[in-house]
Amino acid sequence: MKKLLHQIKYVAVALLCFSSLLAEAQTNVVTGVVTSAEDGESIPGASILIEGTSRGVVTDIDGNYSIEAASDEVLVISFLGFVSQRIEIGSRTTIDVSMPLDAVSLEEVVVVGYGTVRKSDLSGSVSSVKSEELMAYPVLSAVQGLQGRAAGVQIQSNNGGQPGADFNIKIRGGTSINASSDPLRVVDGFVGAEMPPAEDIASVEILKDASATAIYGSRGANGVIMITTKKGQSGKVKIDFNSSYSVQETTNRRDVLGGQDFANYMSEFGDYTYLGSDTDWQDEIYRSGFISNNQLSLSGGADNVKFYISGTYFDQEGILIGSEYKRYSLNSNVQINASNWLDVGLSVYGRRSENIGVRTQESTGGTGNAGIIGSALRFNPDLGIYDADGNYTTSQVGDEIDNPVAMGSDYDRERITDRFQANTFLDFKLTEWLKFKTTLGVGVTDWREGEYWPTTLIKGNNTNGLATIESRKQSSLLNENYFTINKEIGPHRITWVNGYSFQKEVRESATMSSQNFITDSGRFWALAQGGSPNTPTSELRENILKSYYSRANYSFLDRYVLTFTARYDGASNFAENNKWAFFPSGAVAWDVKGESFMSDVDFLNQLKLRASYGLTGNQAIDPYQSLAELSPTYSINPGQNALRVGRLANPDLTWETTTQFDIGLDVGLINGRVNISADYYSKETADLLFERELPKYGGVATQLQNIGRVSNKGVELMLSTKNLVGDLKWESDFIISSNKNEVLELPDSTELYGNSPGHMLLPDDTQLLAEGQPVGVFYGYVYDGIYQNGDAFVPGSGFEQAAGGEKFADISGPDGVADGELTADDRRIIGSPHPDFTWSFNNTLSYKNFDLNIFLHGVHGNEMVSFTQMELETLSGKSNASTAALDRWTASNPNTDVPAASSTRLYRMSSRFIYDASFIRLKNIALGYNFPKPILERLNLRSLRVYASAQNLLTITDYPGLDPEVGYGNSGSGSDGNRNVGVDYASYPNVKTFTFGINLGL
Repeated sequence: MKKLLHQIKYVAVALLCFSSLLAEAQTNVVTGVVTSAEDGESIPGASILIEGTSRGVVTDIDGNYSIEAASDEVLVISFLGFVSQRIEIGSRTTIDVSMPLDAVSLEEVVVVGYGTVRKSDLSGSVSSVKSEELMAYPVLSAVQGLQGRAAGVQIQSNNGGQPGADFNIKIRGGTSINASSDPLRVVDGFVGAEMPPAEDIASVEILKDASATAIYGSRGANGVIMITTKKGQSGKVKIDFNSSYSVQETTNRRDVLGGQDFANYMSEFGDYTYLGSDTDWQDEIYRSGFISNNQLSLSGGADNVKFYISGTYFDQEGILIGSEYKRYSLNSNVQINASNWLDVGLSVYGRRSENIGVRTQESTGGTGNAGIIGSALRFNPDLGIYDADGNYTTSQVGDEIDNPVAMGSDYDRERITDRFQANTFLDFKLTEWLKFKTTLGVGVTDWREGEYWPTTLIKGNNTNGLATIESRKQSSLLNENYFTINKEIGPHRITWVNGYSFQKEVRESATMSSQNFITDSGRFWALAQGGSPNTPTSELRENILKSYYSRANYSFLDRYVLTFTARYDGASNFAENNKWAFFPSGAVAWDVKGESFMSDVDFLNQLKLRASYGLTGNQAIDPYQSLAELSPTYSINPGQNALRVGRLANPDLTWETTTQFDIGLDVGLINGRVNISADYYSKETADLLFERELPKYGGVATQLQNIGRVSNKGVELMLSTKNLVGDLKWESDFIISSNKNEVLELPDSTELYGNSPGHMLLPDDTQLLAEGQPVGVFYGYVYDGIYQNGDAFVPGSGFEQAAGGEKFADISGPDGVADGELTADDRRIIGSPHPDFTWSFNNTLSYKNFDLNIFLHGVHGNEMVSFTQMELETLSGKSNASTAALDRWTASNPNTDVPAASSTRLYRMSSRFIYDASFIRLKNIALGYNFPKPILERLNLRSLRVYASAQNLLTITDYPGLDPEVGYGNSGSGSDGNRNVGVDYASYPNVKTFTFGINLGL
């Protein structure tokens, strides 16, 4: 029996060993590589898990993996941003996996202030702009690429197509009058940073309502532009090269009189002899411009270190002689996973720009002060470029002005700007649900501009050479510290941010000038050679902003969302007892589609309601405005300086506050093929930071006070559709928005101001601030045609009373009733610069490897005053005139609407020179080809795309000027940018551009 038991034992052991060997024989080592289905690149760090077990591995830096698995087991491969794959092993030992992008997960996260939120948890009004939209065509800056891409955002160049021109941005209208209405820009968390080139930007989010912007408190009243730059990814190093070359031409030219017609016109003012030439000055100053834009980037990394570095060279030669712009920039990001509880990051951006400028949009075009555009339109066409002695000719009628070629060739202005900014962060993972992040950002901008008027120009000849050099330095230091709680408890999810911010800005400037030079050769670098130095000026300004902020975002059942935000700001700009202010906001969102009663509504995949209300502030004024100021003035004693009272103290100066209500709707139809987002908003800004006029006997003209109210109300609609989804794909984005601006309260009900060129001697009351009207409406006389023989003339001092003269409507006297006489009481509001609505329509079509983009942009219902047109068509013999003068009234040509030539006619603001500035523009059309994968593999390339495009190819407008999309005197960040809207004078014209480019990936 004992022997039998031993035999059974041996047999059992043998069976056990056999079964183990059998089991081992059925387990294989499975290997493979995991790649992206979009570009074929390997995916390092992807998770490979045996389904139903805890056994798993991750892919290495090249996307390779190796795992032991039985034939009847299943692999589950997952990675953030890609659709997870489930693969049965069977008898295979090599399994390569191609993972498609997960569009839903990629869109789930939206960048907001101090973090991100799931798109489903978003309760505020936020517009997103994709990287490829910013790069649709070569742009001077990423701001230009945003034009027409987001509802409620108006972007306009301050000076047409001038190389290096800045842009005026308004989000949901201008919230202020004298303080800045510019939105806040945040780059990778650095508040107030400069936007890098479009090629380095991954995405842009535009925060519009109070719920989205209140986390920035006193800086969020004008909206916030959040920029996320490109980052490196683990894996092989990627090299991308983007290059384009563009040729530019003018979109339009003005029709002015030629040499003989000009002589005939001038003969009506007295004896004038034709000077023998027929010079088209526009031909002489315009040329074919070009843009060369080149960018090279490298990105990659391992599991713990990721990097992105990019260099860009932008070179533009403008369409006007003498105008050029160059930009060199370097952008880099490094992210280090130092441990499982600490991440470290560093972003560095550096840029140098060189702007060689011409004189346009001159504030006065009087003797020796005309710019190149103004001079080209006004100058004698019967003169040549040079006189008999080889010197530049000067005008023979009106003000003595330089000829346009001289202004383009000899006038010397050069601006060099250096920008450096660096932002570093430490991100601590304290627990699974609690993080702490601290950031330190430093930004420095050095700006130097030199200007020289040589003796070959009138102004330089009168001063024996005039040189000016100005330098500015602006530095910013920012420190942010905040805790973030992310917690999920069953159906509850909360994200709570609490932090403290400190920012200090310092601005320095100095200006020096001299005249009476022995030679022109030293330009503005030889001030010591000037025999008559002028009084130098210098300035130092500092301001500090401290803030405490909190935002809680709560979601229940992924359907009900509540957001509460609060920020407590203290700004050194304000009076001692008014530096601090509290800015709260709240928002709710309801995902109606998630309710059970909507489960059978198959055509809807999203139905979300949003509402928000909150307060934001504005402290964008210069420092020390609450303090009294002493300003320099002339002394009665030669050689001595004197001071006078320049500003009165205001101990009550405090914040401008904007209250905003927003209600929105997000709808998704037909499995996401149709998406609609609509918003209605109402904003009211109270306690305006307003420059109030003071009684003239006080010796100080104005004082900044908190007085007045302005409102902006509007609607926004965005419709995104996937019209075709087969081999031929067609996607469209249609955006339309309308904003109504209104002045609700002013200290004195109305205020007149002007923005006309000084040499035209118009009274300073061409524009108006009035309760019940938009900011900056045009104010003047109502033009009523021209007088004919036999008409009854309306008397009035300075007004014409002869056949062929300008006729104006007699509307009212001092008591509001027409009194039979033309006086200042007959002036009325004669136009508004604000559009009724703006829209854009972007279409992208693709078939196999070809793609076509067509982008249209329109602005409607706005009016513009053209001082250029006024100067050319007043017909007073002070300059050349437009070809309308050929149809001027004469005794033999009475049936016309163009008045007679008259040397006594004054420049007068009237409805005659107010024009409809609506336009529809083909902003971009581009055709591209992506080389197929087999060709790329043979060339050892990751990607290759070539394209051709055209910008501003077609513009439909009734505006008679060079272009309706220009602005005169609106470049300031304060009152200039807010009030001077819809004005045109001697502006640099917009351009049409033809571009050829290549995108190469290695």
